[in-house]
Amino acid sequence: MPSLEEDLKALANHEHFARFLQVVSDLREETIQELHEANSDSIQQISGRILTYDQILQMCNWRTLQKRFQDRI
Repeated sequence: MPSLEEDLKALANHEHFARFLQVVSDLREETIQELHEANSDSIQQISGRILTYDQILQMCNWRTLQKRFQDRI
């Protein structure tokens, strides 16, 4: 059975996956903007969402895919 790492490497060959990660990155940026406007009760929850987006992007090597597909996403 393939590992998650192997699955992500296979997905990294597809422009469609890079476009999906672009959406995740955009959501992360929107959430950061939300954080600037949040009240103190919401900060922890919003920070958790940002961390989750960060983890997904790092796990998928977003920066590498962003460079590889920069002219198509």
